[in-house]
Amino acid sequence: MTLDDALQEILTAMQTWLDEQLRRDPGKTVRRTTLQSGVFNELLLDYQPGRTSLDIDLGFGDGPPSSQAPFLTADEIGGELVPAVTAAFERLVANTDPALLDYHFRLRAAFPTTEGQREWLVWERLDETKRQELLARIDAYIAGKLASGHYDGKPLESFFLSRHLLDARLFPAPDAAWLISLFERMQQLRPGRQAALAEHRGNIIRAGTSWAEDCFLPRHFSVQRSEYRANDYTIKPGAQPPGAGHGQIDLLLYVAVMILRHEPGYAKPTGLQFIELARQLGSARAARMLTEGSGSFAPEAITLASEQVRCTANDVFATIHIAIAQEGQQAYAQALDFVTHLLENGFPKSYKIKLKSTARNYLPVKGLARSDTHRFFANALAWPALHPQLDLYARAAIAPYEFYADTEDEKNCMPGSYATFGLALAGSRWFSLLEHYMAAVDEEHQRVQDNFTAAFAAQHGVNDSTIATLVTCLRHCTDEVKLKIAPVFDDEALLERLRKQLAGMEPYEAQHVLLAIWGKPEKLAALARKAQGRRQELLTGLSALTRR
Repeated sequence: MTLDDALQEILTAMQTWLDEQLRRDPGKTVRRTTLQSGVFNELLLDYQPGRTSLDIDLGFGDGPPSSQAPFLTADEIGGELVPAVTAAFERLVANTDPALLDYHFRLRAAFPTTEGQREWLVWERLDETKRQELLARIDAYIAGKLASGHYDGKPLESFFLSRHLLDARLFPAPDAAWLISLFERMQQLRPGRQAALAEHRGNIIRAGTSWAEDCFLPRHFSVQRSEYRANDYTIKPGAQPPGAGHGQIDLLLYVAVMILRHEPGYAKPTGLQFIELARQLGSARAARMLTEGSGSFAPEAITLASEQVRCTANDVFATIHIAIAQEGQQAYAQALDFVTHLLENGFPKSYKIKLKSTARNYLPVKGLARSDTHRFFANALAWPALHPQLDLYARAAIAPYEFYADTEDEKNCMPGSYATFGLALAGSRWFSLLEHYMAAVDEEHQRVQDNFTAAFAAQHGVNDSTIATLVTCLRHCTDEVKLKIAPVFDDEALLERLRKQLAGMEPYEAQHVLLAIWGKPEKLAALARKAQGRRQELLTGLSALTRR
């Protein structure tokens, strides 16, 4: 293959890409919001003989390299091929739909060379006219949408706005206090829009994280990036803290607190890392946060001192310290109010309790961590008068993809687990709480519900009053759960109740429940063949629910 052959393949790939984009109508995409000035702000030309592509960068080296040996040196590509590609791309987009490219656009290209895989910046453009138009639309949007007390923007709008506000090409010297005030207004939604609030917060956090990792921190730290773990930062020799008037550290700490308060547990190390890096840059506020918390809570919300109990909380480390001075119902009632109030007001859901108490109760469920958090709730459950309070706590704590900070691996469990399990074992009054809990369980990262479901069946039995809740539990157990309850379904009335419970499920869900009771489908089919009359009809009907 010659250099001309390579260029022709690249030209074909670029034209194919352009034709495809024009068929999708870039103008229609951009018209969704006034805050988008173009569809693409960066593309990667990935040259691989025979399968060259032009697309957004999905990760350097994602695909296998070409089986053909490189035939060009880096000097030949940089000196001859790249200039030809640059000129070709300029001609390609010169008279195309202006909505195709953003106000700032870069084209990068990756080539296999005789010296290994190399990358070039092929073309970069900053369209000043588009930039000014976008700035005007941003100003109009802020004046029109954020001036009121409640934000009513769409998540797509907060996606672009949060990124624009942190774009140094648009705002070279942003005022941190102004930015933070805008981000706070974007979270002031009308009641009942919790799903939208979560999306807006996610957009702000992702934009802030990108700003921190790609713009701010590299100015002061040498960065070793990794796809599989947190970035490694080493402060640069002679690095000077940012000027006090610029407020970049305040913005970094704001992003850190947003992560700690609103992101799932697996993201928390990033927030903690940002605070530590701010401390290394000389921030006294960051140092205080690491010992006293973020400052997001009033002092009376994070401390409690009475004759019965002393409590303190640090939202940075998501830790609540509880010292029981006088064992009794009153102490646990006060501590429960303290914890519940924190969670209802934004304390990280993936928290842990450090407990000082002479009582050492644990739930009768195998596989639960013998942690202070577990012991606190098991102690509180010993007081029936506190059960309504525990229900309120559990409903405040339950959150998908969150886990107690002192559990891991097979003992991972969602906040609210101990209170929910204890209450559900205590009586049918709390079955609705258990069903609410199970609907939020992340079966891929939690399995403690398997042993709990076995304990639930042993405690309450399988009957008309428990079967609906038991099926809900089984539906959210892992594939490994196996209950020894098949004999109870010799009762045809109970078998009919089971069939009705499964009737509205997807086939794979019905099969999941049946596997936990009878094992492999062949076993249930064999039982149906041996049965007679109504029982045979019911067992055959159960099998059929897995094949719809």
